[in-house]
Amino acid sequence: MKTLSSHAIGLVGFDGDDTLWRSEDYYRAAEQQFEQILGHYLDLGDAGTLGHLLAVERRNLAVFGYGVKGMTLSMIEAAIELTDARISARHLQQVLEIGRVTLQHPVELIAGVREAVAEIARDFGVVLITKGDLFHQEQKIALSGLQDLFPRIEVVSEKDAATYARVLAEFDLPAERFVMVGNSLRSDVEPVIALGGWGIHTPYEVTWAHEAEHDVAAGEPRLREVPTAAGWPHAVRELDALARSAHGA
Repeated sequence: MKTLSSHAIGLVGFDGDDTLWRSEDYYRAAEQQFEQILGHYLDLGDAGTLGHLLAVERRNLAVFGYGVKGMTLSMIEAAIELTDARISARHLQQVLEIGRVTLQHPVELIAGVREAVAEIARDFGVVLITKGDLFHQEQKIALSGLQDLFPRIEVVSEKDAATYARVLAEFDLPAERFVMVGNSLRSDVEPVIALGGWGIHTPYEVTWAHEAEHDVAAGEPRLREVPTAAGWPHAVRELDALARSAHGA
C-alpha cells in the first residue's frame, strides 16, 4: 500500500456493485419477472407486490445478508405470503430460476472506471470494499478484470462504521486519512463520514430503496458529489488538499 508522506490521504476505498460495475439493473429485471409470475394470482395494481418484497428483504437481511441468494429466498417467502400459499410449485421453481439467472449475469464495467482507479492508485493506496454474498462477489471481482489494481480486496457482510473501523485498524490508518468512493450514501459515505473520514459519491442510475435511506446532511463538507468515474482523481486530490489543510500539514 502506498502512503506517501506528501499526501494527507493514505488510502482510497472503492465500492464494487454499481460503482465499478453494473449490478442493480439485474435486480430490477428480476423484480419485474417476479411480478409477472405473481400476476397469475394477484391484481398487481392493488397488491403492492414490490413494497411487500422490500419489507421481507429488510427483515431477512440479518439472516440471509445482501445479494441475489437473499433476494431469491425473500422472493419465495413473499410469494407464499402474498398468495396465501396458493402459488404452485411450478411458479416457485420459476422464482428460483430468476435467482439462478441473476447470479449468472455478465459483469459490465462502468465507463471510465479502470482508468480512474489506475490513476488514483499511482499516488494513493487503494482497496476494494464490496458488500454481499462472498461467492458471488468473488466471482464478479474475477470477471471484472480489476484485481491487478487492488493489492487488497475486502468482501464484507455489512458496511457500517464498525466494519470500516476494522478495515482501517488493519491498515493502521486513522479515518481522517481515508476516502471512500461509492454509489450509496447509506453504505459508502455515511459510516465513513461518521468516523471522521471522507466520501466521494457517484450516484448510479438505479438505486435499491433500502440504500436510498440515509442521514448524510446536504452540503456535507467532507463529501464530494462526482457524476462519473472520470472525476474521481480530481476529487481525491481535492480532498487530500483539504485533509492536509485541516491538519496544518
